[in-house]
Amino acid sequence: MKYAIVESGGKRYKAVEGGTLEVDRLPGDPGAQVKLEQVLLLVDEGIITVGAPVIKDTPIWTRVLEHFKGEKVTIFNYSPKKRIRVKTGHRQNYTRLRVEQIGGGELLVKEPEPKVEKKAKIVAPDKVEKKAPAKKTPAKQATKPAVAAKKTAEKKTTTKPAAKKPTTTKTTTSGTKKTTSAKKTAEKK
Repeated sequence: MKYAIVESGGKRYKAVEGGTLEVDRLPGDPGAQVKLEQVLLLVDEGIITVGAPVIKDTPIWTRVLEHFKGEKVTIFNYSPKKRIRVKTGHRQNYTRLRVEQIGGGELLVKEPEPKVEKKAKIVAPDKVEKKAPAKKTPAKQATKPAVAAKKTAEKKTTTKPAAKKPTTTKTTTSGTKKTTSAKKTAEKK
């Protein structure tokens, strides 16, 4: 069994050909190829190769499967007798990688077949057929007056707010002007 110990994001992972790795978030869309070069140890059919500190020219070729979030972690800071209670949460972003090949060049990695998109035909404006407007059926014509009658009925039933009463000004004995609305003066009487 061929496997390697690889470092990514300051953490070490065991990479087995055909297996998956869940590493800290890496740039790249799903389907993109990622080359991990920090290989610390390589085991191939009982032959162990240890890097000092890394093994050169033996990259691990992987492909991004998906980006996802880890489980929620709750952090609660508490100090008794000081009224300090702080609750926060965190969800780490991860990338799931499929190990395609350990060692070797980039040519050995199989690329997925690109999807072929169908091209739309471009037609000259002279050749485009002009369609005649669709004729209205009697059922559609009958519903329009009913809808219009309903809208006018709604307009009639709505009430408008009453107009504001004019304000009056009175001069007090001290010479200052006092303004009051007609509604307040009616209530005082």
